[in-house]
Amino acid sequence: MASMKAQAPSRRWAALFFIALAQLMIVLDGTVVNIALPSLQRDLGISDGNRQWIITAYTLAFGGLLLLGGRIADYTGRKRTFLIGLLGFAAASALGGAANGFEMLLIARVLQGAFAALLGPSALSLLTVTFTEPKERAKAFGIWGAVTAVGGAIGLLAGGALTDYLDWRWCLYVSVPIALIAAVGGYALLAESRSEGKARLDVPGVVLVTGGLVAIVYGTGRAESDGWGSAIVLGLLATGALLLAAFALVESRVPQPMLPPRLIADRTRGGAYLSVGLAMLGMFGAFLFMTYYAQAVKGYSPIRTGVAFLPMTVAVLVSAGGLTTRLLPKVPPRALIVPGMLLIASGMLWLRTMETDTSYVEGMLASGLLLGLGAGMIMPVAFNYATHNVDERDAGIASASVNTAQQVSSSIGTALLNTIATGATATYLAAHGPSLAREAMLEGFITAGTWAAGILLTGALIVAVLMNTPRPATTPEPSSPKPQRSPARHV
Repeated sequence: MASMKAQAPSRRWAALFFIALAQLMIVLDGTVVNIALPSLQRDLGISDGNRQWIITAYTLAFGGLLLLGGRIADYTGRKRTFLIGLLGFAAASALGGAANGFEMLLIARVLQGAFAALLGPSALSLLTVTFTEPKERAKAFGIWGAVTAVGGAIGLLAGGALTDYLDWRWCLYVSVPIALIAAVGGYALLAESRSEGKARLDVPGVVLVTGGLVAIVYGTGRAESDGWGSAIVLGLLATGALLLAAFALVESRVPQPMLPPRLIADRTRGGAYLSVGLAMLGMFGAFLFMTYYAQAVKGYSPIRTGVAFLPMTVAVLVSAGGLTTRLLPKVPPRALIVPGMLLIASGMLWLRTMETDTSYVEGMLASGLLLGLGAGMIMPVAFNYATHNVDERDAGIASASVNTAQQVSSSIGTALLNTIATGATATYLAAHGPSLAREAMLEGFITAGTWAAGILLTGALIVAVLMNTPRPATTPEPSSPKPQRSPARHV
């Protein structure tokens, strides 16, 4: 099978553009619909109780099927899976944009999530097997990390612009040309890559991990409306945890597991997965709180809210491209990840300085810059080391694992922080009366931001201890690899 590394450098960098474009589309879709939700709800006559499903349907399918998508990519061909994912996502987006009712839109969102579960792991695994030289790999993952970190903010900006100037349907239609461009470029530039041997589908593993992830993601989604103490939420979370425990047991016994234990037992990869999860928790929490702060407290329009996030986007690009890419081949990963987590925690704590009359510069701008700089230091490093020393046969499932950490943590984190914010707001209103609604909402954001900062600080301490990987120059070279595998890849 053709090896991706045999391509000329110019061809590899051109291929990176289309791989990153696909990743941008996936991340963008996670937030672009959010700002359009009120308009969409009115147009289609969706009830308040059902509107959450427009978001949850996507995250359920995406988060629940990611590991299966990664294994499919490994054994059926990463390029093939990448192209199928793109074309399927384009078709699902077109279906959603043309939806004439709630049911049709719901089906489209489920299909988007399912095809994203094929697309996300195949895109990252293609990047992993394409760039193996340390300097090139650092640059490539710097670009990838920046795209992942800024995609959510770009989605908010695009969602505001499309909703204000066109129609909410374009928040779905916009993915069609992006997917088709990425598919054409990928077909022309990417070489096929797959694991050796015939795949044996780990059916028990598929059922257990998909059921477990769906139960957890669905449970956290219900927690936003029902509360964390409700019987259905606790039942779903307990069921999800039980299914995932059974999955771990099965994977240690079957001959060809969906998620080989060797992948997650590595301290470096474990630290990378944790870092991605916590970074996304902080970023998606910030998107949620700052969006509502801008529109409900400050009175910004959707497009003005999107523009307010632009400095954060620039900070991510400067941090990821100007700093992290240069340091990535020279320093241990925790030397970048831990300060990045501290910066994101500082950005969340900055909410404590904000009041209803705080200026944009003193409030959203300062917090956004801290968040952007921190995310730019974490994401390239974490995605790079998430596939650290992984054989080419496991590139897809390793990529799926880090995507799963990203998706599940953002879903759980958003639900958790939103519940904390809602509770604090209700407590403030009960104590001060309904006339201080804006102040009560801000109090909720401040409380949830403080909790997020505490989680991030704890995570930074864990990563500092757990991720003891030395700087790349001191990492010993692996001994003679087997011919059918690609050489073990280091940064």
